[in-house]
Amino acid sequence: MSLDNYFQVVNIEIEDKKLENLKILHLSDLHINKKTSEKKILELVDFCNNLEFDFCVITGDIIDTKVKFIKKQLEILNFLKKEVFYISGNHDLFYGLEDLKKELTNFIFMDNKTLKINYKNEIIHLAGLPDRFSKFFKIKREEKKIKEFLQNSPSIFISHQPKDYKIALNSNLFLCGHTHGGQIYPFHYLVRLVQPFLAGLFYKNKTAIYVNKGIGTWGVDFRFKANAEISLLKLITKSVE
Repeated sequence: MSLDNYFQVVNIEIEDKKLENLKILHLSDLHINKKTSEKKILELVDFCNNLEFDFCVITGDIIDTKVKFIKKQLEILNFLKKEVFYISGNHDLFYGLEDLKKELTNFIFMDNKTLKINYKNEIIHLAGLPDRFSKFFKIKREEKKIKEFLQNSPSIFISHQPKDYKIALNSNLFLCGHTHGGQIYPFHYLVRLVQPFLAGLFYKNKTAIYVNKGIGTWGVDFRFKANAEISLLKLITKSVE
């Protein structure tokens, strides 16, 4: 299947004019494993690098096997253009987050991190958290620090699971993944029992929430009524009536 079939542009309305026309490439849940060919990752990188965006975020689950088996694929992934910010997903934690970080030399790791990004002479406040499963790996989630930082405006929060949306409610935008959009219908209904949002764009108070369906698969290499997704998020100011 052509990557064009995965690609979509999503217009996201935000209140802060400082984010007007900001373009974010949002990838999630690549689930790179032993069967993921180097050619497939190269095609993904080439496709993304031909898009116009300001920076890229990857919201977890980059890997689905030990890093030692996919070093070539991760080396190719490093060639994504512009700044790439990423956080951990549950699969990254399980298969070896520290090993993954060593391979993603051109990416910026955002677990428990805060960062100020210059955009058109304005400052964007970006923050990220480790996946909610991090407690099982004795990794602390610094939620209080992240919440306080997100009170700065404008701000963007990245985390793996939609469940973290309450932490984002002081921010302009929350980006996440994890759900695969249900991956195979009718499992959509099971996902909705444990996650507040399944896929796509939602709004809570002033915060826009985008749940990416991801590129890869988990368990079975098959999707039904939950297409893989490469999203270019374009931020536009809400019109005042």
